Amino acid sequence: MEEKLIPQEEKERRVSQLDGWKLTDEKFIVKRYRFGEFLTGVQFVNHIAEYSEDIQHHPFISIDYKMVTLKLTSWNAKGLTELDLSCAVKYDELYDSIK
Repeated sequence: MEEKLIPQEEKERRVSQLDGWKLTDEKFIVKRYRFGEFLTGVQFVNHIAEYSEDIQHHPFISIDYKMVTLKLTSWNAKGLTELDLSCAVKYDELYDSIK
């Protein structure tokens, strides 16, 4: 997928269409996922890692006990792209499949 920056005037609107994702520092989107069990969160991270490796687009991942935080941006484009938004949707789908 082409890494074309999402225009500044569209960022907030586009991110608001995502479930629970927040725009931070004008170039990142962030979401926290809560799990009932620590190992379920780790399983989720493993799914994220496999998918991210397949498409060669990797989020920042933080595991804090039963909370997993994902943070996305496109380094090559120096900001938020369609690839980031499509990954956010996919990560939500992966979460829904294992929560």
